[in-house]
Amino acid sequence: MRNYTFIVTWCWIGLTLCAQVPSNWLKTMTQNKGFKQATYGFQVVEIKTNTILAEYQSHVALTPASTLKVITTASALNLLGKNYRYTTTLLSRGKYNATTGYLDGDLIIKGSGDPSLQSDYFYNDSNQLCNTWAKALKEKGLKRVSGSIIGDASAFNRQVNSQWIWGDIGNYFGASANGLSFNDNKFSIYFSSANAGSSVKLDKINPNYETNPIQITNNVMAKGSEDEAYVYGDPLGFTKEVNGYIPPNKINYEVEASLPDPALLCAEYMCKSLQKNGVPTELKKVKSNYQKENDSLAITEWVTHASPPLERLVYHTNLKSNNHYAETFLTTIGKGNSSQGISIIKTHWDKRGLDISELYMVDGSGLSRANAVTPNFLCQLLCKMARDSSSYSAFYNSLPIAGKSGSMTNIGKGTPIENNLRAKTGYINRVRSYAGYVKTKSGKMLAFTIIVNNYTCSAKEAKQALEEFMIGLADL
Repeated sequence: MRNYTFIVTWCWIGLTLCAQVPSNWLKTMTQNKGFKQATYGFQVVEIKTNTILAEYQSHVALTPASTLKVITTASALNLLGKNYRYTTTLLSRGKYNATTGYLDGDLIIKGSGDPSLQSDYFYNDSNQLCNTWAKALKEKGLKRVSGSIIGDASAFNRQVNSQWIWGDIGNYFGASANGLSFNDNKFSIYFSSANAGSSVKLDKINPNYETNPIQITNNVMAKGSEDEAYVYGDPLGFTKEVNGYIPPNKINYEVEASLPDPALLCAEYMCKSLQKNGVPTELKKVKSNYQKENDSLAITEWVTHASPPLERLVYHTNLKSNNHYAETFLTTIGKGNSSQGISIIKTHWDKRGLDISELYMVDGSGLSRANAVTPNFLCQLLCKMARDSSSYSAFYNSLPIAGKSGSMTNIGKGTPIENNLRAKTGYINRVRSYAGYVKTKSGKMLAFTIIVNNYTCSAKEAKQALEEFMIGLADL
């Protein structure tokens, strides 16, 4: 009995020493007035032994913000595979005369949800993709299109998440997934400002539609030092209102908003690229389609375009915290339906041994405050991924590096976590979170998650507090 007590005592002492850094940090947090009303939890696990080194309220469900993308991207890599590619196919419907090169019918751009079409991550020239397609069609003999150019986005249900707030859905970070995404599903509004307190001039919209131009009501004023302008309006409509502030004395100041109809813009660009390459088409006949059709007319495939592999898309999703890409993965998993995607993801992790009662998921990006997850669920998922030889490398390499890249660029510089810790960050109003991996000075590889909700201090102060926690992990 004495030996048993001795062993238990030393095990307890060892656990206490291991948890010393988080415990000290927790004491600091409880004394900080900015966290008096906050709810927070964390978990730290040594991956090799699957030993929990430290935790606090790790089974309390919290709003994760963009750390939810850990779940979405990990699931996509598991369920779709790192080499998965989206395909976009150019089809013709109707009669084609191979001798004259005339198509008496429609040219259809059939999407499968590829978020990378004319994305800033992969294209420098705004006309590059459609020009490439137009040249390929001409080389195959197409010389004229008498019918419509149709952007077909029917692969995905056309919907806006009911759990997203009005102040988000009109802006670039509120861009929804689309069966035919284009130009990152966003457009830019350019303003010029004068002295503080004065009205701001709207200079231009780019890109804009020619068949149905976006109309902007401008209520923006010159004030402050940051972009505080927000776009409002029906997310599927072409009339928008911009309220808020941009800094004084700026020229061509860019505010980004979500496109109401990416498939239509893609079709317009395709039409103009065909015209540029000597294939007559009519811009007035351009349109988009979101309904699945049973077409009795002959369908001919002309060109098939493949996206970069999923591994590269996941990299940009986590590095840049791209909501549009994350929502696309979720909808792809659900075969065009995001709600079905959530069900499939939960079933997947249930089969892998995670407690899915600790996950309440309403989107793929973390934009909604209705999302809730426990630090335990996220941390255990990270451990599962670390043991997954087929997906871990792609997943790990997508996470921002402390002091070096993405949203972690300014965190941990000159400390033991610089170029060492990798984590997905999360931030919305009064929410800060981090989930990732770090190697300790003793050589242990740790998975960790920390989430803080409803702090009353500044976002900068909250960020600094969590940075101290992460730096401390390197000492465990």
